[in-house]
Amino acid sequence: MSGSFPESSITLPKRPIERFTAPIQHFMKIEAASGVVLLLATLAALVLANTHLGEGLHHFWSTPVGITIGSWSGKLSLEHLINDGLMAIFFFVIGLEVKREVTVGEFRTMRTALVPIAAALGGMIAPAMIYLLLQSGQPAEAGWGIVMATDIAFVVGCMALLGQRVPHALRVFILMLAIADDIGAVLVIAIGYTTNLSLGWLAVGLLILAIMAVLFRMGLQSLLVLASLAVAVWSCFLLSGVHATVAGVLLGLIVPARPVTSGAVLGSALTTAQEVFQVHAERAGTVVDVTMLKRAVSGAVSPLDRYMHALHPWVSFVIMPLFAFCNAGVPVNLAVLTSAGALAVILGLFLGKPLGIVLSTLALTKSGLAELPPALTLRHLIGGGFLAGIGFTMALFIATLALDPSLLNEAKVGVLAGSLISALVGIAILSRCPRHQTHS
Repeated sequence: MSGSFPESSITLPKRPIERFTAPIQHFMKIEAASGVVLLLATLAALVLANTHLGEGLHHFWSTPVGITIGSWSGKLSLEHLINDGLMAIFFFVIGLEVKREVTVGEFRTMRTALVPIAAALGGMIAPAMIYLLLQSGQPAEAGWGIVMATDIAFVVGCMALLGQRVPHALRVFILMLAIADDIGAVLVIAIGYTTNLSLGWLAVGLLILAIMAVLFRMGLQSLLVLASLAVAVWSCFLLSGVHATVAGVLLGLIVPARPVTSGAVLGSALTTAQEVFQVHAERAGTVVDVTMLKRAVSGAVSPLDRYMHALHPWVSFVIMPLFAFCNAGVPVNLAVLTSAGALAVILGLFLGKPLGIVLSTLALTKSGLAELPPALTLRHLIGGGFLAGIGFTMALFIATLALDPSLLNEAKVGVLAGSLISALVGIAILSRCPRHQTHS
């Protein structure tokens, strides 16, 4: 051959499988990197909390912030602004992820979703049962939801450390399990930790949510209008007694997952635009020309993908680390570590998670109702089950909802210790697995 053409000059057709694997790979890369940032934020909070600066930091998070208009005043502490406000964006992204998986992703058919859903259910029920067994009738009994969720950022970070010893099938399995886990955690928050319910405010919030769903179907794309309505929904849920982060999930679920403009329409629009601009090279194009091209291009990307692309890095690298820095700062000592509340959380995460995940998965596969990918061995399943015991972000979040401040430190220490032990054991098990060829 006399030469070659640059790679950028050709566009190879995508294989159908890439439609589903590309979002997963992108998600994993962001989560693996954010796991490092999350770990640094956690360590910083722990170090500061166990020095003379700890008390000052606690008072800092209690600083009230808000707005006042005439006689009306709305104020939240910095801690509540993060936990109730910024975390609603985190839950919005969870809603988007769930919507994508059930419409165009791995959850689109029951056969592919059955195993991780069953694993997630087992991984929620078994830890809660262990926790309740140890805390039944005790003041911290209401914290049963703490041990039910998996922190995907830390789990993906651990799998990234293991490299090719973790097959792609296990990564997808854990991701799907964590998404099903998140759905369960949201239901736990909505049902188990809702107090003083105001049906009036809840009805108004759901009405605005329905209006937004209609506007989405009509093709409304104004961020100012949609953001204003989203804040209104969040406020109504906050006033209703249902935790405001549930509003974030519901908002994510109504976002359209499919593009308005098909590939054929976009190609036709680009061809027409090219012809128009070549004929009238002396001008940039009329307002009508540019507007039509803009509509065709923007419509080729679904609103769900657009919001995910914009928000996922902010959630992973700003909101979650900020939440960790705000909530993970607890004084650690031997007395707290061996307290009944901490031990219940530790055992729920460290024993309950792998036990529930492995037993429910084996029960389903042995019954013949579903099967695991050939690349997944029992060792992979057990190691992944222990990694799923890393319950950091959602566990801390539920702890703040479920327990009185006097019991909160024990639960937080239990979450940190249980997650650390689960991570170390999971990594040790998977590190003994043979290397696999990874998908690029």
